[in-house]
Amino acid sequence: MKSRVTISDVARAVGVSNSAVSYALNGRPGISERTRSRVLHAAQELGWKPNSAARALSKARAHAIGLIVTYSADVLSVESYALELIAGLETVFEQEGYSLLLRSAKSRLHELAIMQEWIADATVDALLVMNVELGDPRIAELRKHTEFPALLLCDASMAGGLTTLSDDEEEAARLVVDYCHALGHRSMARVAGPEMMGHTLVRDKAFVSLTMNAGIRYRCLHTDYSPAQGRMSIEQLLSLPDPPTVIVCDSGAAAVTAIDVGRRRGMRVPEDLSVISWDDTFMCEMADPSVTSLNRNVFGRGRKAARAIIDMVEGRQVKSVTASDDTMIVRDSTGRPKRTIVHNAVIGDGEPVKNLLLSK
Repeated sequence: MKSRVTISDVARAVGVSNSAVSYALNGRPGISERTRSRVLHAAQELGWKPNSAARALSKARAHAIGLIVTYSADVLSVESYALELIAGLETVFEQEGYSLLLRSAKSRLHELAIMQEWIADATVDALLVMNVELGDPRIAELRKHTEFPALLLCDASMAGGLTTLSDDEEEAARLVVDYCHALGHRSMARVAGPEMMGHTLVRDKAFVSLTMNAGIRYRCLHTDYSPAQGRMSIEQLLSLPDPPTVIVCDSGAAAVTAIDVGRRRGMRVPEDLSVISWDDTFMCEMADPSVTSLNRNVFGRGRKAARAIIDMVEGRQVKSVTASDDTMIVRDSTGRPKRTIVHNAVIGDGEPVKNLLLSK
C-alpha cells in the first residue's frame, strides 16, 4: 500500500524547507510567488493531500501532544528516565482526553524534520522538547512559530526565551556534594552525560563551584550514556594513581557498572569506593549493594509537564517553572572513606545534611 505523501516529501522534491512548503500550501506570506508556485505544482504532481483538512475547517484540536526522542537503542534499553517521564505524562493526558504521539528520531536533524512536519500538518496541538543542547536548532525553529505551544524540559538559560519546566540542578548538586563532604570524602569523580547537553552543562558548572568551595578534588568524564562509554570512563578513573573515593554517576546504569568495575579491581563498596547515582531507578534499588541515589521524582515531573502543556494548548498562561523536590535515598553503596579522617558528619557551619531519606 502506497504511503501518504507528506510535506517533507514535497519539500525534498522542490528543494526547500518544510516551513516553506507549509507557507505555500496554507497561503501564508513569507515566501516568493515563484517558490509558492513550484511547491503547489509539486504537491499536485506527488498527490499530496492535507490530512487535517476537516479538523482545520472546524477549528478542532487534534488532542495530541508530540514528543520525539533520539536515544539510541543501547541507551534506551538501560535508562528509565524517558519511560518514567512518559508514564507521568500519560496519566494526565488520559485523564484530560489527550494522547501522546511519540516518535523516535535517528539524529537531531531527523528530529527537526519531524517537528517541522508536525507543525506544518497540525498533526499535534503542542510539542514537548527534551535533551536540549547548546545551540540547539530546535530552539530556532520553535521561535519561528511562537503561536505553536511548546514546553521545553530544560534550564531556562538554554531555551531562548521559550517556556520551560526545569529541575533545580544546582540545588540537587549541592545535596550530593554536601552529603559526600559530611561523610568525609575529599576526592570526587563524576561520570556525566554528553558535554553539549543543557542539563550536563548546568550540572558541570554547579559541581565545579560546589566542590571547590567544599575543598573537594573533583574530576569529570563525559559519556554518551551508553554502557560501553560508561564502563570505559569508570575504568579510566579507577586506574588513576590516586583514584576518587566517591564516584557520582549521571545514570543508574553507570552507577551499577561502577560497583562492578570496582569489585573486579579488588575494591570494596563502600569501604574503598562509594558510588552515587544521579537518578534513582529500580536497578539502583535491586543492585548489590543497593545504590545511594538522588530521587528526582521524574514521574511527578511528567505529570507537571503534562498539565502545563495542556494549559498552553487551551490558552491559559504558563510561566517557566523550576522544580526543586529532589531527595537523597541513602542505601548501601556509600560510606565514610578509609583514606580520610572524619572528625564529624556535619556541614561546615554545623548544620546536618538536609533532605536525606535512609532506605531500609
